[in-house]
Amino acid sequence: MSAFSVFYRYRFYVLFLSVFLITILSFSNKPTETQYKTTLIPDNSQTTLVTQNPHQFQLTENVHKTVLDNGLTVLIKEVNTVPIVSVQVWYKFGSRHEEPGDNGIAHQLEHMMFKGTQSRPTQFGTLFSALGSDSNAFTSYDQTAYYSTVEREKLKAVLVLEADRMQNAVIDAEKLASEKRVVISELQGYENSPEYRLNRAVMQTVFPHHPYGLPVGGTKADVENFQVEQVQKYYQKYYSPDNAVLIIVGDCQAEKTLAMVKEIFGNIPKRQQLSVISYQLSVISQQSIVNSQQSIVNSQQSIVHSSPSSPPTPSSPSSPSSPPTPSSPSSPSSSPTPLILREPGGAALLQVIYPVPQVTHPDIPALEVVDYILSEGRNSRLYQALVESGLASEVEASVGGLQQAGWYELQVTADPDQDVGKIDLVLDKAIANLARTGVKSEELARAKRQLEAATILSYRTITDQATQLGNDETTAGDYRFTDHYLAAIRQVSSQDVVRVVNKYLQKSQRKVGIFTPTSYQQHQVNSKKPTQHTQENLTSGSSVASSEVMKYLPSLDATDTSQHKSRVSLPQQFTLANGLQVFLLPDKSTPTVTLSGYIKAGTEFDPDGQAGLATLVADSLMSGTKTKNAFTLAQVLDDRGITLDFAAYRNGMSIQGDSLAEDFPVLIQTLADTLQNSTFPQKELELNRQQALTALKMELDDPAEVARRVFVQSIYPQKHPLHEFPTVESLRKLRRQDVIAFNQKYYRPDTTVLVLVGDFAPQQVRSQIAAEFSNWQATGEPPTIQYPQVPLPKTITRVNPVLPGKTQAVTYIGYAGINRQDPRFYAALVLNQILGGDTLSSRLGAQVRDRQGLTYGIYSDFLAERDYGTFWIEMQTSPEDAKAAIASTQQVLTQINQKGVTASELDTAKRTLIGNYNVSLADPEELTHRILMNHIYGLDQSELHSYNQKIEQVTLAEVNQAARELLHPEQMVVVTVGTVDS
Repeated sequence: MSAFSVFYRYRFYVLFLSVFLITILSFSNKPTETQYKTTLIPDNSQTTLVTQNPHQFQLTENVHKTVLDNGLTVLIKEVNTVPIVSVQVWYKFGSRHEEPGDNGIAHQLEHMMFKGTQSRPTQFGTLFSALGSDSNAFTSYDQTAYYSTVEREKLKAVLVLEADRMQNAVIDAEKLASEKRVVISELQGYENSPEYRLNRAVMQTVFPHHPYGLPVGGTKADVENFQVEQVQKYYQKYYSPDNAVLIIVGDCQAEKTLAMVKEIFGNIPKRQQLSVISYQLSVISQQSIVNSQQSIVNSQQSIVHSSPSSPPTPSSPSSPSSPPTPSSPSSPSSSPTPLILREPGGAALLQVIYPVPQVTHPDIPALEVVDYILSEGRNSRLYQALVESGLASEVEASVGGLQQAGWYELQVTADPDQDVGKIDLVLDKAIANLARTGVKSEELARAKRQLEAATILSYRTITDQATQLGNDETTAGDYRFTDHYLAAIRQVSSQDVVRVVNKYLQKSQRKVGIFTPTSYQQHQVNSKKPTQHTQENLTSGSSVASSEVMKYLPSLDATDTSQHKSRVSLPQQFTLANGLQVFLLPDKSTPTVTLSGYIKAGTEFDPDGQAGLATLVADSLMSGTKTKNAFTLAQVLDDRGITLDFAAYRNGMSIQGDSLAEDFPVLIQTLADTLQNSTFPQKELELNRQQALTALKMELDDPAEVARRVFVQSIYPQKHPLHEFPTVESLRKLRRQDVIAFNQKYYRPDTTVLVLVGDFAPQQVRSQIAAEFSNWQATGEPPTIQYPQVPLPKTITRVNPVLPGKTQAVTYIGYAGINRQDPRFYAALVLNQILGGDTLSSRLGAQVRDRQGLTYGIYSDFLAERDYGTFWIEMQTSPEDAKAAIASTQQVLTQINQKGVTASELDTAKRTLIGNYNVSLADPEELTHRILMNHIYGLDQSELHSYNQKIEQVTLAEVNQAARELLHPEQMVVVTVGTVDS
């Protein structure tokens, strides 16, 4: 399984240090690459695009591996399709290497690696930001990794920075004290989630005597006790070249790059001799360990909550040099007693974990196939048994594996009124039936195709390819592991499936956790009178002097950056007679196709009292057409590993599709069928409504979602298109005739736009789209809607909804802002980058996070849509720190509003924005989205190329004028959601 796919599915088990904003506030309801030849062959009178066999696609083709004299392992892969490069350093050091009593110190050290070095005593986040780098870091059980993806001429600069902090990081008492508060805020965010709390409790029963049973980030009590000497000891022991892997993927020359690496890293000495932690990679029996989960700490997406009651406390873990000792399984005839948490929450949860072997065990590919048979897609066995039956709203599952142990985890989400015990019985029966009756040939073929397609689709970006090489080399001990894994997937037989189910998925071996939500009332306090702020001792002016950033920034290669423009061509555009508009951009770097689309059928058109209607329509498009029922539609896609998703947002309905190039015609056929012929069967509508109700209950238990909702409704008055959000009452009111009427009125070809990027022949794609969509017709003029202008608040308006049992508070600050057509837009972008564009290098981040340690993440944005705009600042804090963080934020706003920004800040911000933009164009999903949104905003196609020039032309006077006109520190809505203390 791809590394990013594991990180996504195990979103609580890999801890990310947030460097750049990855969650965007939407005021809606939410070796060189092989070249592939494209040919045409007839197929049932349909034109089919056939790409060279995807089996020939290999991640590790043309990878060069070298081990330097000091032990540093170097992997270099040339990918010359885009002018960027990803640099990653993976240390073979994670939470499993921690000694008893030091839980969470690997993650704490990851944070400290951004606090500066002896020769560069400045926040490294500001240096990476100045390079326009897409940078991040994460800690897992077996490793800690740092990555940075930049324009190719900045390769050497990134290497210099990574080599510097490998040997010269400064860890002192002041920096540690500040960053400990940040880490505690991060952990409190995860504690906000019932899913996280339940999983942490179950993990402790699985690994009662080993670090795998403890959370990767530790707990608040752990972090509070860290001392400087402890953190320094781990840095000196594990941050050594012979314990690291350096991965470089992108537009580089392997021989020249290796010489550069030797020059920069070659003289770094080994640290003291590492005590080798030997974990045998032998077959793990049925009584072995389960579920060692990489703990995802995503600095920017802390959206979870803490349990008021503590989970079981584990006994002291064994020495990290000891193999993990699993808890004893129940006897085959007994049923394990489930762990039950009864706490505030929005939905019932069932987590089931089975022990499986380590990642390199030969049974893992067969277990991956079992997982897809059970849980992937609408035709999977558990989806049929649990979701289609109405017992549950969602089933998720994943095989995870580390160096010593693996796990198979299933999670079922259900309405609080459902009987979780019954759900568990149905789940267990479905697994037993797979072992008893075996697998059908079509099920097996579908699962294998889905796995292969998912793996190939996950390699579309340079960053993803480098990450997979790093994960494979450090976890599996072989950077070629994924290629071997795919080959093994293709060899899995039906007999293998039954064998591994019987061997590993026995009821007596599993561990079970149940989360039962308790009811509570939300209380809202709305005070419109400004209150006295807690004053902090803030420095004035720039948070980190831009002259200091330039002083410590390594020199760049003298490369003509204008070459970046020529690498991304403008798309071909055509419009069908019915008004449907299409943009095509061929890209043969991978054998895949990425599709993004838009229809002006968003939630802005929800009738009064029917909030949620547009979303229900979008969610129901795959429920059946005139010629195919829901299962047939899903099967057509699942058999080929194609994804096709619809989602309604405030000002439109979005379409996202991905497929292997050879399967692209099926993607287009299915899209055309669903948009033109959906029938919305009553049974499927009821299932979708129930899922929406469960999702709403979960949102109303999430501080971030509640804060967003209250924030928007506090800015935009009733009757404004942005004010309404779904409620239990509005969702229950919706009828099938409402869904059909909305679909007929708003789903029109003349408000539809499709953008495709990938491995295809444009003329053939154009012909197929014309054949599939030409009969789609609309009558009359497209519906329109007016967005009335909203005045600023007269003063500071505070709204403080209370959610019990939350250890982290979430705050939104802002007001109505500018739209995309405003002439100040580009100046506002530069201003925002300086103010709060990312959490480490901005004024807000440096002051509120880096200096004061009040928040794990703080960001700002001018969300500028075509018809409206909103300025907002979002932060996560401990409840007791919320007032101080808000006060500091207001002071930073006041400083910039009154005194402006500096010329050096301007230059750094423009360099950051241009670098980030160039990197983003190398991601097919980002590229299709930019092409699409440029059109929706009414911009010319040339915006794709002229964006950088427009940013470069922004002057200091324009930014400071924007600061005076667009920042209003005394006229804001401030919404903080958390406990009473916040």
